[in-house]
Amino acid sequence: MSQQIHTDQAPLFPLPFSQALRAGDFVYVSGQVGVDPQTREIVGDTIEEQTAQCLRNIEIILQAAGLTLDHVIKVNAFVSKPEDFAGYNRIYSEMFKQPYPARSSIQCGIGQYLVEIEAVAFAPSIRGEA
Repeated sequence: MSQQIHTDQAPLFPLPFSQALRAGDFVYVSGQVGVDPQTREIVGDTIEEQTAQCLRNIEIILQAAGLTLDHVIKVNAFVSKPEDFAGYNRIYSEMFKQPYPARSSIQCGIGQYLVEIEAVAFAPSIRGEA
């Protein structure tokens, strides 16, 4: 059985998906894009700005589940342009602590957004704990 995680503090879209679902000890956060939670306007024109906003949106959703970015064990990212991977990696490495989550990063067209990121968090412990 899964439990829906929802917060009005994260971006809301009129689309058929949950912000996140808790299934047992895992929380699955739906893909987030670099938009302001209140206005749903894209934040900035750079991969760095949009990556930071994506991760802040994920962090907001995780907080609604009583978790932090330190609980994230897996990330899937979709980056629009291959030349943006360096900027994406720079912000990613600043916002996540080592050991970093397992990760897949794929270059693909995602419309007007430069990046979309989804995450899986493990509730009982944070990365790096024994």
